[in-house]
Amino acid sequence: MTPEDLSSALFDIVTARLDARRVGEADAAAVTISVVDVQLERPRNRDHGDWTTNIAMKLAKSLGTNPRAFAAEIVPEIEALDGVAKVDVAGPGFINITLETAAAGEIVRTILNAGDSYGHNHVLDGLSVNMEFVSANPTGPLHLGHTRWAALGDAIARVLSASGAEVTTEYYINDAGNQMDNFGASVLAAAKGEPTPEGGYPGEYIQELAAKVLAQVPDLLDLPEKEAIAVARDLGYLQQLEEIKTSLENFNVHFDVFFSERTLHAPDPETGTSLIDQAAVRLREQGHVYEKDDAVWVRTTDFGDDKDRVLTRGNGIVTYFAADAAYYLNKKDRGFTEKIYLLGADHHGYVGRLKALAAAAGDDPDVNIKILIGQLVNLNGAKLSKRAGNIVELDDLLDWVGADALRYSLARYPADSPLSLDGEKLRERTNDNPVFYVQYAHSRTRSVAKNAAASGVDRSAFEPSLLTHETETELLGSLQELPRIAAQSAELREPHRVARYLEEVAGHYHRWYGACRVLPLGDEPVTDLHRTRLWLNDATGQVIRNGLELLGVSAPDRM
Repeated sequence: MTPEDLSSALFDIVTARLDARRVGEADAAAVTISVVDVQLERPRNRDHGDWTTNIAMKLAKSLGTNPRAFAAEIVPEIEALDGVAKVDVAGPGFINITLETAAAGEIVRTILNAGDSYGHNHVLDGLSVNMEFVSANPTGPLHLGHTRWAALGDAIARVLSASGAEVTTEYYINDAGNQMDNFGASVLAAAKGEPTPEGGYPGEYIQELAAKVLAQVPDLLDLPEKEAIAVARDLGYLQQLEEIKTSLENFNVHFDVFFSERTLHAPDPETGTSLIDQAAVRLREQGHVYEKDDAVWVRTTDFGDDKDRVLTRGNGIVTYFAADAAYYLNKKDRGFTEKIYLLGADHHGYVGRLKALAAAAGDDPDVNIKILIGQLVNLNGAKLSKRAGNIVELDDLLDWVGADALRYSLARYPADSPLSLDGEKLRERTNDNPVFYVQYAHSRTRSVAKNAAASGVDRSAFEPSLLTHETETELLGSLQELPRIAAQSAELREPHRVARYLEEVAGHYHRWYGACRVLPLGDEPVTDLHRTRLWLNDATGQVIRNGLELLGVSAPDRM
């Protein structure tokens, strides 16, 4: 019996009980529930059973009764379910359920039948999400800060997809504005062999970009200054953007869309208006735009912002907020139910203005937009980039620590927690290194399967009632949890829950491996217990593999 089967059966029992009470009872007539209300949790103390539910406590007050009394009403019906061994009422009204060994063990068959899809669920079916993250300026290499947002953003997108949401991952390219002109001037100065101009970008990588631009345009230095800066800017930018994309791919982070800020400023060939112009018109039509001091403003204070925001200054120059408005409306027009922004620690001020913008655009800021602020990270022992100067480059981190260790470690903590990692520890192949601990558990399942095949142990028989050892009960209990953990991680946008869960599964597996044999000893004959334990071994490998996939981390067969 899977958790979903048990939850569904409990829903039917409680619904039938409510229907019976509705006859002549006004309190019961107003009570309605869904399957989501019948939540199952793993008891912290396994002596309290395999599953516990607080449904009686949820409904008792509405029904005008005592939680323990309502629980006692439905206990006999739960006990009558196939696969249920025992039901107890504990504390203020918790219902603790113990499954028969065979019923608990059936989860193994469920896992192996589901394969790579085990853990996927439907809690976010119908949700269309735009997930924007990283979005670093294309004026230099990705660094340590971007690394955290890349790992978190990609992991969030993965758990959302696994829970039924349609997710588009998007990188917003800040390729407009003064920083791009300063970048172009820096590349041109390097091509001329001149010092970096004031406000420009130093570093060996600028020298490398300049060499590539000169190779493409040998007469660059003969062009008029303004034209030369534009050429150096545009060609250097494309080179740097390709480097960024390569770094992300090496980090196993894939974007569906790279959205250029220039798109927002470009006039439509037919209308002559840009997306920024059109955004201002739309917000004005909704009554949120006004003029003051020769500038055009949006009255965002109507929606909780700390001050109104300028769209166009008196000199006619549009603001960053104008681009933000056009970009948000573009996402809305593309049909996304929810727009998620993962921003850096220095962007707290954006929360109020973006939520106000969503409201001004006609969206519900509590539903249609979510802004996650990530905190800073430092990696002890990381060396500053020789190419880029005073930053720690992603590419250097990948060479030093590896993509798996970086991704797992960065996704292992909530986005809003400051993070300090030990680089040398992440390189260790010991159980003190969480990613090694989990990956080693997976490789051990593969080794066991390989040795089992050599010893004549196969999966020709499966008798879950034989899985009676204490470590087997623990392991089975944890394997059942992946769909719930994945769903919870998606709903809360917190993939670190998957990482912590995998460490629990790995711990249960390592203890089981030490206590229960899959392979026969010496001339001992192969029995159904060996075969059934091979099923459990392989199901554990599948769960770990699926969980690591949600984090974008590999599951090696050998360590």
